[in-house]
Amino acid sequence: MTLTKELIRRLPKAELHVHLDGCLRPATLIELARQAGLTPPAEDPEGVAEAMLVSNAANLEEYLERFSYAVSLLQTRAALERVAYEFLLDKADENIQYVEVRYCPVLHTPAMSMEQAFEAPLAGLARGAAETGVRFSVIVTALRTMSPTVSSRLAEMAADYRDEGVVGFDLAGAEQGFPAEEHVKAFRIAQRHGLGCTCHAGEGDGPDSIRQALHVCGVQRLGHGTRLLEDPELENYVAEQRIPIEVCLSSNVHTRVVESVGEHPVRRYFDKGCVVTLNTDGPLMDGVSLTDEYWLAHTECGFSREEIDRMILNAFESAFLPDQEKVAMVARIGEELQGIT
Repeated sequence: MTLTKELIRRLPKAELHVHLDGCLRPATLIELARQAGLTPPAEDPEGVAEAMLVSNAANLEEYLERFSYAVSLLQTRAALERVAYEFLLDKADENIQYVEVRYCPVLHTPAMSMEQAFEAPLAGLARGAAETGVRFSVIVTALRTMSPTVSSRLAEMAADYRDEGVVGFDLAGAEQGFPAEEHVKAFRIAQRHGLGCTCHAGEGDGPDSIRQALHVCGVQRLGHGTRLLEDPELENYVAEQRIPIEVCLSSNVHTRVVESVGEHPVRRYFDKGCVVTLNTDGPLMDGVSLTDEYWLAHTECGFSREEIDRMILNAFESAFLPDQEKVAMVARIGEELQGIT
């Protein structure tokens, strides 16, 4: 069977690793910048898309700088709610049926209260879900560069919003010099309240970062995990324990973790039996959709339709949802995948 990008777009999909502040529509970015009295990076959406694309960063830290501008535009409840609403509409356009979106609420304070920073995107997501039928969950993200006390506070508040759609806790930001183990208390709080835990690791630092995430913080999923292959014993552990890896192909190229998509270890991980999922990370900064990432996996890494279907199912199976719900969802998605040729 000939696999096309259009066919991939029509396949039902799930996404587990995508940052809300990396998902602004270019046209919306222009409007929000002008409302905030700031100069947009370009005067038209095409120019904004080009300006926000991180194609020349030297490392993860430089890549993250581009997010700062986007965050500066999300300092009102209206802006946060709008971007969350449009985010879900955009996901629906490529048949993403379940998404876990993450963001750091504290980055939107003190312009608003922490409660408002939680509630505004949840309201936008709920409105988008009502219109599209896309199911969403939220992962609250703490930052390695912030105080562990802040991380613990975020974990506590994440638990308070479980009934509103918050399902997980994450740690992100610059890895080198900011070990995850310093935030272990926050992970313990999240776990005690039944939240799923993931952690950015093996992106800006080596296997020890992954080891800390797994063995010290006790996460159930790995964000990126790109440098896992540098420790074969740890790699075997991740494969044997069926720990999902949230792979972000284009992002890893832009942060210089790999030189090209074709050189990404995703093929190696999949062939070793790792639970590989594909994700966009920051669609605006990486210039991709989830459809694009699957297409790159096919054209640059040699993944077949059968293997793409397996990665799609991996994402649904790895969601931070109750097992009973996942079983029903995976069964339905499996039938849909078989019906699309």
